[in-house]
Amino acid sequence: MRSQAAEKKRMQEYRTVLLMIQLYCKDKHGRKTALRSAKELCSECSALAAYVREREAHCPFMEAKTFCSLCKVHCYRNDMREKIKNVMRYSGPRMLLYCPITAIRHLVLTVKAKHTLHRRLLAQVQR
Repeated sequence: MRSQAAEKKRMQEYRTVLLMIQLYCKDKHGRKTALRSAKELCSECSALAAYVREREAHCPFMEAKTFCSLCKVHCYRNDMREKIKNVMRYSGPRMLLYCPITAIRHLVLTVKAKHTLHRRLLAQVQR
């Protein structure tokens, strides 16, 4: 049974990624989509959003992991991994303009996760 904390985290992650995909689709594919609505995505971006949702829904590490980029098991197919990297590379900096609270929260969580991972690696090396 999934915990409420993991479900909340799963939904928050998906909303953040969906915002990034929407921003990317709006700017790159010329879609006039309202942010926070997946209805107006192009077929390519809609398929990417559905793929991300499926991957996150079946992630067995959700309670322990922070972000997929820091996970030791990469469950995305190579083509989808490249697509999501492009989306995040484009949308990440622009999120500060469109959704500053979400962007700052994501940035803080990423820095914390990388710091924690770095400390664990240092502890293993020092043993």
